[in-house]
Formats: sequence, structure tokens, C-alpha cells
Amino acid sequence: MPKMKTNRGAAKRFRKTATGKIKRNSAFTSHILTSKTTKRKRNLRRSSVLTAGDAKRAQALLPY
Repeated sequence: MPKMKTNRGAAKRFRKTATGKIKRNSAFTSHILTSKTTKRKRNLRRSSVLTAGDAKRAQALLPY
């Protein structure tokens, strides 16, 4: 049986934590930043953990 391939797009967007949860960074941080408030931009810097349903889908793309 051949090795499973990691989805490279998902590998660049998600990271696994030590407990096995999947972390993601926020969207809306790359351009048109002048129209966004400082508070909003600061809060977008934070990463968050995927919800259970999304984590299950991402897990299939990240076999290792």
C-alpha cells in the first residue's frame, strides 16, 4: 500500500497542537487594512482552534 499524500494547501494553513487539535490563523489580514479598525486587526492576529466538524475534514487532508 502506498503512502498517503498530505494536502499541501492544508499543510500551509493548519498546524496540529500537542494535544492533537488543529490550529488556524484568521482570514482578512492581507490587504485593504486601512478600512479595518486597529482593534479588529489586532484581534485577527490571534490564532484559533478549528471546530469539531471542520477539524474532522482537515484531519483527512493531514494524515501525518
